[in-house]
Amino acid sequence: MPTGPEGTWGAFYADQRVLYYARLAASQLGVAGCRVMDTLAERLADGDFDDDAPAARLHGDLWNGNVMYDSNGAVLIDPSAHGGHRITDLAMLSLFGAPHLDTVLDAYEQSSAHLPTGWRDLIALHQVYPLLVHTVLFGGSYAGSAISAARKYMR
Repeated sequence: MPTGPEGTWGAFYADQRVLYYARLAASQLGVAGCRVMDTLAERLADGDFDDDAPAARLHGDLWNGNVMYDSNGAVLIDPSAHGGHRITDLAMLSLFGAPHLDTVLDAYEQSSAHLPTGWRDLIALHQVYPLLVHTVLFGGSYAGSAISAARKYMR
């Protein structure tokens, strides 16, 4: 997986996540699905979803299985920490479901000064990449979900 620096989040997400994994999953996505990913990548590279917020420190694999609860609250385990867009971890939690998800999202929104207006409408955008990864790793049953998520951001 490429991890080089890019000038913007949109360029990074387009080239190093969406297009990279769409090419690996091309046979599962089909011609029409690949076109959807190409169109999304164009919008991303054009900066349509960029904002002025600085990169955030991300857990990097924040799904429900990496959140442990005890009497003191939640503890995160098994990180793949890196810098990225703050919606990404929230999108991963939302993708596969998590206990107390609405509480987590509301608390993050209240404590973050850098979430863009309408950020909840961008959750599916940040889910395209993990859905493509799952398409590559586990097969075409995830391809439809990846395409559906990407279509939400077509012009």
